[in-house]
Amino acid sequence: MRNQSVQFILLGLLVLLLAACQHSMPPVAFHAEGRPAKLSDWHVLELHDGKLELNAGVVPYDLNTHLFTDYVHKLRTIWMPKGMAAKYDPAGTFDFPVGTVISKTFYYPRVANGKFTEVARTLQYSGDFAGQGLNLATVHLIETRLLVRRTDGWAPLTYVWNDAQTEATLARTGAVEPLTLVDGRGGREDFNYVVPDEGQCVTCHEQNMLTRKIQPIGPRARYMNKDYDYGNGRQNQLQHLAALGYLDGLPSLADVPHDANWRDPSASLDARARAYLDINCAMCHNPNGVANVTGLSLGDNIPEDHHLGICKSPEAAGPGTGGRLFDIVPGQPEQSILMHRMASTRPGVMMPEIGRSTVDREGEALIRDWILSLQGNCDIVR
Repeated sequence: MRNQSVQFILLGLLVLLLAACQHSMPPVAFHAEGRPAKLSDWHVLELHDGKLELNAGVVPYDLNTHLFTDYVHKLRTIWMPKGMAAKYDPAGTFDFPVGTVISKTFYYPRVANGKFTEVARTLQYSGDFAGQGLNLATVHLIETRLLVRRTDGWAPLTYVWNDAQTEATLARTGAVEPLTLVDGRGGREDFNYVVPDEGQCVTCHEQNMLTRKIQPIGPRARYMNKDYDYGNGRQNQLQHLAALGYLDGLPSLADVPHDANWRDPSASLDARARAYLDINCAMCHNPNGVANVTGLSLGDNIPEDHHLGICKSPEAAGPGTGGRLFDIVPGQPEQSILMHRMASTRPGVMMPEIGRSTVDREGEALIRDWILSLQGNCDIVR
């Protein structure tokens, strides 16, 4: 009887070992050149047992405040070759080594009993992943973007998921996917989700017109200084990367900058609004960015004066101004060009000009409240 029990135990262990072998992933494949046709060629993410899972060494991360993209949810990851680490930078993007692969998978929660093209309009995303993989029964995968650090710099590659949700293929010229946003009260909004082409990727990630180099936007100290649920417990993301050997030079957290979460009611209105403008606008609207000719800078380190748009006249007239005279009029959001452009979906008017087809209602409300709180009078400011 004892021998039989031992045999059952051994058989069970064998089954577990076989199962583990069957879904073990090939190692991440870094491609030093070219554009692999399929996302699966990289082995960063793998489909298994109804879930999109991360490969060994692929680390998820999140941002304090997100760049708005039509209410889509985003699973962000970082992978580096063994023995390699990024160098900490207190202000800019971390200095990542050659061989780094940064991924961002765009997806929506599905609507219960809804069509495949009906997706949930929700800001609740914290439980989507939590280290356990994305459940394909509850999400609709749209695209996965990679930024790959090669010897000659960063290369952007975008992969679009098929309707079967089994593979994503390279889409150099972008794509358009008609979808319907459904909110919690049954409200519906039809829109076209636009996957950017390679040139549009460069537009946002080429944040310095002097160097003309592509850089990641999200992996910065102030954006990543927050806790993350890794499935086996919460930990500060920067400390987690340092413990894994992925980040060198991290100081004490007391010395690390921190951007506000724009939805955190305990943070000040000013901190939340400035964090929102920083992540959504400052990649172009900075002194060296593609929009530097406008004289409008929206980074979180810009003083609250005409450089930030307060009582600043636009450099060019046209439909983008909506007949308004100043970028920001203190206390008067409806007279502010910034609000006019945020509330529009019209090409040539809306800002950001790429990356969205819908209006961020909650973000718009935040910036409206912030402008209402500002003091001053543009009639006497020159």
